[in-house]
Amino acid sequence: MLSKFINPFTDFGFKKLFGEEANKDLLIDFLNQLLPEEDQIKELSYQNNEHLPRTPEERKAIFDLFCQNEAGETFIIELQRAKQKYFKDRSLYYSTFPIQEQAEPGKDWKFKLKSVYTIGIMDFVFDEKDENKDKLLHHVQLLETETKEVFYDKLTFIYLETPKFTKELHELESKFDKWLYLLRNLEKLQDRPAQLQERIFTKFFDNAEIAHYTPVERKAYEASLKVYRDLFNVIETAKSEAEKIGIEKGAQNEKNEFIKSLIQMNVLSDAQIAQSARVTEDQVKKIRKDLNL
Repeated sequence: MLSKFINPFTDFGFKKLFGEEANKDLLIDFLNQLLPEEDQIKELSYQNNEHLPRTPEERKAIFDLFCQNEAGETFIIELQRAKQKYFKDRSLYYSTFPIQEQAEPGKDWKFKLKSVYTIGIMDFVFDEKDENKDKLLHHVQLLETETKEVFYDKLTFIYLETPKFTKELHELESKFDKWLYLLRNLEKLQDRPAQLQERIFTKFFDNAEIAHYTPVERKAYEASLKVYRDLFNVIETAKSEAEKIGIEKGAQNEKNEFIKSLIQMNVLSDAQIAQSARVTEDQVKKIRKDLNL
């Protein structure tokens, strides 16, 4: 059966639903389910999501969504489709860009900073052997190690492990549950469940219905969906091969090995591989050259 609604974990789907000015209220409502009461958002403005380095030698950062709230606080929102060896390092690295950009010229600046939030919506779990298997939402800040008191509250990392959410429709209790259910099941739905009839979800479904798209939008979505499915198949194949040779799951998912797998599939362009692996096309071309492909 053909899907009626888009897959929100595709690049096109995520940005269509949450990254357009007309759908800003969807993003605000969703983010407010992840944030504590004291950090609730009233207004957001989309910012340029490409951050250039200070020198050509430094790497640039490209975020899925980059926003500021009414207080000028920054929100980096990223859709994470595959596990990476240095995933936490990457999150920390990206958070430094909006921090450095707050520097003011002249000698009078006192280093006062506004808050930065890095939010990772993950299509995987941190550790499948984790004892706390039911915890799917993580709030991380700098703590004093002995007292466990917050040392600095202006740098926050929020991670959402969506595969851990397994509730069925009749089990949904909160708006948080409803948003998670949609992220996990939207592509499989053929109608709009009675449990999801609030105004915000009606608008969400309207924007997610493929029949409403123009031919150009449908073509863009199909291309994005192909990248997502190819990525999923490569990951599943790597897991299967790792199990056969007794290697710990995920050990073969380091970025370079992942890029090599995509190249050897011979179905994606270098641009598509770069998008999937979050690297530059030059990096992909270098690996392709090393493989003599």
